[in-house]
Amino acid sequence: MKTNYSIIPKLLKENPAFAWRIVRAFAMQFKSLVVDRVFHPGQTNELALIYFRLTPLCNLRCVMCGQRGDKGVLKGSFAAEESKKIVPLEDYKRLVDQLKPKKPIVYLWGGEPFLYPDLFPLIDYMMEAGLTVSVNTNGTYLEKYAKEIVERRWHALFVSLDGFEETNDRIRGDGSYRKVIAGFEAINREKERQGATLPYMGIVTTVNNLNYKDLHALAEATRSFKLAWHFYNLGTYTNDEIVDRQRQFMRRELDTEIACLPAYATGYNEGIDGQELYDVLTRIHAMDVDYPIVTVPALKPDKIDIYYKQLDVPVRTRCTVPWSQANIDYDGSVFFCADYNDYPLGNIREKSFFEIFNGERAARFRKALKNTPEGMFPGCVRCYQNMLCGKRVQGF
Repeated sequence: MKTNYSIIPKLLKENPAFAWRIVRAFAMQFKSLVVDRVFHPGQTNELALIYFRLTPLCNLRCVMCGQRGDKGVLKGSFAAEESKKIVPLEDYKRLVDQLKPKKPIVYLWGGEPFLYPDLFPLIDYMMEAGLTVSVNTNGTYLEKYAKEIVERRWHALFVSLDGFEETNDRIRGDGSYRKVIAGFEAINREKERQGATLPYMGIVTTVNNLNYKDLHALAEATRSFKLAWHFYNLGTYTNDEIVDRQRQFMRRELDTEIACLPAYATGYNEGIDGQELYDVLTRIHAMDVDYPIVTVPALKPDKIDIYYKQLDVPVRTRCTVPWSQANIDYDGSVFFCADYNDYPLGNIREKSFFEIFNGERAARFRKALKNTPEGMFPGCVRCYQNMLCGKRVQGF
């Protein structure tokens, strides 16, 4: 199975300047693992990637989502109240001015980022500052905004799609598949009309027990979409025992309570046949397409069952995220962990970003993480960020 590095050769051929930005981010992440994490664990000079969770609102209710799904923590009236706290555009502009010298890759997500009222002027400002901007979206607004997106030459779109039509809609909601397809078609029409190569578009598919047998059908259906990549995310899963260990650890080491991790104890990992999934993924990886197909994490065939059935067995360790990344939440709070945002480091509306990023709370978090036996907290064992940025366990 290919890793996330496999996207680089295609980009080098088509857009060397853009590829260089990706290579630079990977290099910063690697340096953070072998230098910063080891020799000055409390602080770092690297910032390869910064997430912006722009809004808690979303127009879909994907069943496995840790925010709006079955066990999600941002549902109903609570999300509506939280949306009143979103950071205004002017505060984000001040933040972008601070980030500009580091030129990190920016990843905008939500909720659904198209529900942030100033998304277009924010991205304009980020791109004018020389930042590389990617947007993670459920794809249902792409058709509506295709002309503006292509005119502005956004760099990248990561579009969530979890199966062929019936399967996807069972997971994401009725009609969502056709809306995404219409969005891809509209973007491609505009790119052709405007003579543009940007934005690069790719699919992110989250594997679960509702869709794993249907993944090849999705791959076949989307092979003509002019994709730049297709990521298969094996999924973020946990169970009550891991949640309890994480709760005790965070209380003991960081004096904080947790709320986010329990949302991933969904059971959507249960019943997945590892060998059958590996066979499906092997067929997909063997397809004759001109874009990379990437599995996160890339595992040996006999280890996929372990991934889904033995959730306490690490497949990646030594998470590097706090030494090279950060997440800005919709209310301005800064976290290292995008999905498990239980330990706020500070707020960009009260302090400058780099005061927060290398402040006392950040140093305490980094040192606590480094001092654990495997370089990760109990709840990190299937975290998507750790799957991307952790050290591969031998044999997996």
